[in-house]
Amino acid sequence: MKPHIFPVRIYYEDTDAAGIVYYANYLKFAERARTEALRLCGFDQSELMKVQGIGFVVRKCTCDFLKPAMLDDLLTIETRLEDISRVSMHMRQTIRRGNETLVTLEVKLAVIGKSRKPVRMPEEVRKAMLGVFKG
Repeated sequence: MKPHIFPVRIYYEDTDAAGIVYYANYLKFAERARTEALRLCGFDQSELMKVQGIGFVVRKCTCDFLKPAMLDDLLTIETRLEDISRVSMHMRQTIRRGNETLVTLEVKLAVIGKSRKPVRMPEEVRKAMLGVFKG
């Protein structure tokens, strides 16, 4: 499947006293990248709940921290849709500095409804996701 690419610049606020990116910030960067990929599909998070009655929540996330990012680095977050079912999605994300892989993430997202309980993903949303990532 085709990846979505999202750039991120590392600012002072993203780092610790040594100028190294704080580990939890990689999760924030990955979330932003997934949100922007969803936007490319024609949906934003707030409208999904209002119009479609669904939202995505992280069910499972595995991170492998290989190398640190530093202050002023320009990173790219590559997001791939590995699998999509009626109730969940599996995404693989790679955070790079140039050609150097810094962090890899495996993320399983569940679909929830307004009640915050699992629901089926509307076919329109599923097709839009496949359209962008298969494109």
